[in-house]
Amino acid sequence: MPEEVNLLYLLGALAFGYLLGSIPFGVIFTRMAGLGDIRNVGSGNIGATNVLRTGRKGLAAATLVGDALKGTVAVLVAARWGEHFATLAALGAFLGHLYPVWLKFKGGKGVATFIGVLIGLNWIAALIFAAIWLAVAFASRYSSLSALVASAATPVVLWLLGQPGTAGMAVILVALLWWKHSANISRLLAGTEGKIGQKG
Repeated sequence: MPEEVNLLYLLGALAFGYLLGSIPFGVIFTRMAGLGDIRNVGSGNIGATNVLRTGRKGLAAATLVGDALKGTVAVLVAARWGEHFATLAALGAFLGHLYPVWLKFKGGKGVATFIGVLIGLNWIAALIFAAIWLAVAFASRYSSLSALVASAATPVVLWLLGQPGTAGMAVILVALLWWKHSANISRLLAGTEGKIGQKG
C-alpha cells in the first residue's frame, strides 16, 4: 500500500509540473498587450525569441522570465517531498512547455524552461549552463548552438555535482530539447542559421 501511495504522489508531481509548464506565457502576454496570437507571428513559436519579433522587448523579457519560473516553481514545490519528486516535476514542467495541453500540444523549444528547472534542481549547474551558453554565443554568435552545447554539458555537470539521478533525467530533457531544435541543427550544418544580432 505505501508503494502504491508513493507512486500516486510521484505521478502527482509529474502532473503538477506538466500543468505549470503548460502555461503559455508568450500567448497570454501578447494577447493581453493587444498583439493577437503570437503563433501567427514570425516562426509561430510561443517562446521569448518569437515574442521579441513583435518589437516589444518588455513582453519578450516577461515571457522569458515566466517560462523559466514555471519550471523553477514546479521543482521547488515538489522538492519539499524529496529529490525524486523534484526530478519528476522538472520533467513534467519541461514536457508541459514543449507539448501544452491548452495549445493542442504545440509548444515552445524549451530553453527558458530548461534553465528554470535547472535553477530549481541545482543553481550551480544553472550558472555553469549560463557560462557555457555565453562562451559559445560570444565565440559563434549562434544562440541555438549555445543552447545545444550548454544543454549537452548539463547531465555531466549534474553528475559531477553529485546528483546522478537528476543527471539521468537531464539526459531526457536534453534529448527533447535537441529534437525541438532539429530545424536549427539542419540550418547550422548548412551554414544558414541566423546569428545573434543579424538582421533579416
